[in-house]
Amino acid sequence: MPLHPPLSYAVIGVGGVGGFYGALLQRAGQEVHFLLHSDYEYVRRHGLKISSVDGDFALPLVQAYDHPQAMPRCDVAIVALKATANDILPAILPHVINEKGIVLLLQNGYGQEETIAALAGVKTVLAGLCFICTTKTAPGTICHQDYGSMILAQFTRDNSPAGITTIMQQIAADFTAAGVKVDLNADLIEARWRKLVWNIPFSGLTTLFNINTFQVVNSPPLRKLAQDLMREIMAGAAALGKIIPESFMEKMLTDTQHMRPYFPSMKLDFDARKPMELEAMYHNPLQTAAHHGQRLPQIEMLYEELCFLEENNLRGMPHPSAAIMTT
Repeated sequence: MPLHPPLSYAVIGVGGVGGFYGALLQRAGQEVHFLLHSDYEYVRRHGLKISSVDGDFALPLVQAYDHPQAMPRCDVAIVALKATANDILPAILPHVINEKGIVLLLQNGYGQEETIAALAGVKTVLAGLCFICTTKTAPGTICHQDYGSMILAQFTRDNSPAGITTIMQQIAADFTAAGVKVDLNADLIEARWRKLVWNIPFSGLTTLFNINTFQVVNSPPLRKLAQDLMREIMAGAAALGKIIPESFMEKMLTDTQHMRPYFPSMKLDFDARKPMELEAMYHNPLQTAAHHGQRLPQIEMLYEELCFLEENNLRGMPHPSAAIMTT
């Protein structure tokens, strides 16, 4: 018999990440409730379809809602929105979490946990750092291209390591039973900086140069630039006392070399003329490193270039590479 009663899950943000992991949990027998916006009518009628390298499957019936007030209060709210949409969470989370008040944040970037922890009703915030290539390709339809593992860590208000907590273990057991490889990390801050080692260079360079990850890692100049950016991230982590070995950087490059060509979510947001997660992904770690006496000049430059691109993009201007190709 299980040591704990089963957890129920609310999924907030049913895109490539939230939809995929939520579907896996439901397929494994967990109670899962999905809060949707544009896809609500389609998913209510047709469910979710997952096209995956690990095997396709469909969930013809899912518990779908278009208003948080209509949802039951669950043990865990999986927040898989983009960080740019976190301002809507105060109107959602109090309606979907019960007295346990557990939030599992599946977002890229750095520093969002503190904001989430300050919201009404939230008692515990965990971060799920997802190493996955997945995209929503149509209403209620998700394409899983590669990888899928997750690192779980727990937020503490003083940023000290939380250790391996009971709730981390219970949620990890649910995801493991659903087919997800889960590692537990006692130190959220270290885990976040490790995730930035991949996110900052590959999200930024694919967007800046209008290319995919395979093109970055297979171009000698861009591969070197990615390595330089990675080393700056490692220097930023070291300023906080978090040592990331060179071997980790090499593993990230090797893994990217072997995975299918991929457009990170930031590149897809840019192509869709949506705001990019620049504050969470670049500004926050830059500010944190600077507070600890470490400047990251190449990442600063990349951030400023991306801010310029975003400003023009949201005004409807073409990507500079398109202008170059037509001259």
